[in-house]
Amino acid sequence: MAQLRVLAVDDELPALEDLSYLLRADPRIGEVATARDGAAALRLLDRAIAEGRPIDAVFLDIRMRGLDGVVLGRLLSQFANPPRVVFVTAYEEHAVDAFEIKAEDYLLKPVRPERLAEAIRRVAVSADVPVDGAETDTIPVELGGVTRFVSSADVIYVEAHGDYARLHTATGSHLVRIPLATLEERWAAAGFVRVHRSHLVAVKHIVELHIDSGRCTVRVGDTEIPVSRRHTRELRDLLVRRARRHRPE
Repeated sequence: MAQLRVLAVDDELPALEDLSYLLRADPRIGEVATARDGAAALRLLDRAIAEGRPIDAVFLDIRMRGLDGVVLGRLLSQFANPPRVVFVTAYEEHAVDAFEIKAEDYLLKPVRPERLAEAIRRVAVSADVPVDGAETDTIPVELGGVTRFVSSADVIYVEAHGDYARLHTATGSHLVRIPLATLEERWAAAGFVRVHRSHLVAVKHIVELHIDSGRCTVRVGDTEIPVSRRHTRELRDLLVRRARRHRPE
């Protein structure tokens, strides 16, 4: 089962140990490397690439001796396949820098476990890494007295119906009593993203993104699904990053 390989960087040992502990406690994280400064982080990242086991994400303090986190983040963004960056800092004033670098998230110390979990979810979706067993999650569906199990891997998109959700697969659809918000959280690490208040889509099945006169849609198979304004930029950036990672050398 795929898991994330991450690097935690902080020049304060207690903060680094606390962050490393929280990262290792998350089942979506497979390996946690640590570095006490930016130069050591770069050496570790280069070695991981040379060994064919690149780091998926860097959880990075900002105010450090020597190479600070903002400068390091900008250097990482120049990599051919840059790791995702999550800033972990005690200071709010660097949020604009994080936005410019296109960091996945910006966490304030002391880090709350639920916020770290959300940052890991964002990294997993952005990195297109199925983790935490979500790729094999199954939903029981009752059909005329027979229970079938629909795998999340077979679902193309999900449509909200009040407290219910309709799972659309290549062979049909199934109505289940699970709210869309629950499936959004449950299947996020398997590559499903919310594109609209009524739709959840498997990124791997998106074949086209279309923007016309401010209206955005995605096509999955023969179906066109609306994308709300609040999700348009994030989805477009995600698809661009995914296309770059999967393009032939």
